Amino acid sequence: MLDYHLHLWPHTRRDTPLVIDQVAAYCERAQAAGVVEIALTEHLFRFVQADRLLAGFWDDDDVPVRLRQSMAEYWRFHASADLDRYVETVLEAKRQGLPVVLGLEVDYYRGRMDQVAGLLADYPFDVLLGSVHWVGGWRFDDLDDAVSMAEWTSRDVDDCWDAYTDAFAELAATRTCDVFAHPDLVKVAARRPEHPQEWWERLADAAAESGMASEVSSAGWRKPAAEQYPAEGLLVRLAVRGVPFTTASDAHHLSHVADRAGDLCALLRSAGIDRLTGYRGRQPHTLPLADLALLDPRSGDGAR
Repeated sequence: MLDYHLHLWPHTRRDTPLVIDQVAAYCERAQAAGVVEIALTEHLFRFVQADRLLAGFWDDDDVPVRLRQSMAEYWRFHASADLDRYVETVLEAKRQGLPVVLGLEVDYYRGRMDQVAGLLADYPFDVLLGSVHWVGGWRFDDLDDAVSMAEWTSRDVDDCWDAYTDAFAELAATRTCDVFAHPDLVKVAARRPEHPQEWWERLADAAAESGMASEVSSAGWRKPAAEQYPAEGLLVRLAVRGVPFTTASDAHHLSHVADRAGDLCALLRSAGIDRLTGYRGRQPHTLPLADLALLDPRSGDGAR
């Protein structure tokens, strides 16, 4: 198995020391759970280089003042680390022989993805995850922000899924990234359409047309959504369209690294998926699942 979505810092922490020992601990825990390689994929918005380029994006749309203020506060809190130091730390971990690849989680910024691609082009990334965490200035997945969560009570659920799916398709069309992170993240607060199949079809079509892979993530099991990303109905549609897959925990601290790796393996096998995709220098390579499934998936074991 792989864990191709890992963060070094929880969202509640602004102080961001970068140490090889933390990377080594992640690798050790992952390997104990049968994961043979990890990708460190810190959020782009946590770096001052992104702040200089993208701050204020929430003013590009007609966004209510309450959401603009919430987004501005969130951004100011997080944009404090240095991208160059992050990259050098991961490269040093690679030089020391740790089974890690250099990645980044990149959000969708409408009308600004050319700028994002330009910023990232000079760095030796192995894999870039593409994410939709907000629509306009609304952080629909920020479960700890009362302003953001209040929007779910005043918005139509179908409209929310439409807006998310449109943003997902727009991100796909830019081809800026390699892998879709948590492709149906919009369900995070357990707000779903009565019949989600329409949105699953649209998401699967956008992914297939982009040539990107999709992650299969255990993170949704830790959220109100109470299921993996993507839902089984979407997972099957992605597989039918030939979309490749990675696996991920989306851990923000050590205890969630390789979370439920065995359950993910069992899920993939039940969907008829027999290979994963890894990355080097943003070029994909195929890894047979049989060679990666070092756990007995029937046990459901994994780092919990």
